Amino acid sequence: MISLTSPVETRAHGWPAGVKLGALCLATLLLFRVEEPIWQAAFCAGMLLLYALPGRAFMRVGLGRLRMLWPFVAMILLWHILTRDALAGLVIVLRMITAVGLANLVTMTTKLSDMMAVVRWLATPLRRFGVRTRSLELAVALVVRFTPVLTAKGQMLSLAWRARSRKRAGWRIVMPFTVLAIDDAEHVAEALRARGGL
Repeated sequence: MISLTSPVETRAHGWPAGVKLGALCLATLLLFRVEEPIWQAAFCAGMLLLYALPGRAFMRVGLGRLRMLWPFVAMILLWHILTRDALAGLVIVLRMITAVGLANLVTMTTKLSDMMAVVRWLATPLRRFGVRTRSLELAVALVVRFTPVLTAKGQMLSLAWRARSRKRAGWRIVMPFTVLAIDDAEHVAEALRARGGL
């Protein structure tokens, strides 16, 4: 899940979070059960259609969030081409794009508080065994919230590099990006500690 709730209202915004998350789980299981490239291409086209239905603005924002997948797509395809198994690489890439796209669609149409309510409900049986589930709920919320934040910071680092050099940033921004991520993690930890921790 790589996006926050979209301000563009769709019909899916009114659907229960549990139903959407359950449908996402079933769709992901189906994606991993099917191996034929033609079906994976059909599923990917269906996912793109779901983005197109609410309108151009929603589609632009939603698909823009998927741009972060291109390095993984390039690496997977390159590896499978070198190992002479391009068809398997294509299946993996289509499956990944579709699965992440559907997950992104769910987060774009679901409030974070509603998703956390589902996580809390699912974790109810664990509380009977004395497991403190608040940490799990907070971890899920932080992942969903900070993924787009870190993506935006990575893009800013790339732009800053491009303004200073003609070379592509590539691996050169890995270290500053890591430092930024650790710095953010420390700030969040201090904020949690100041509020009583977990």
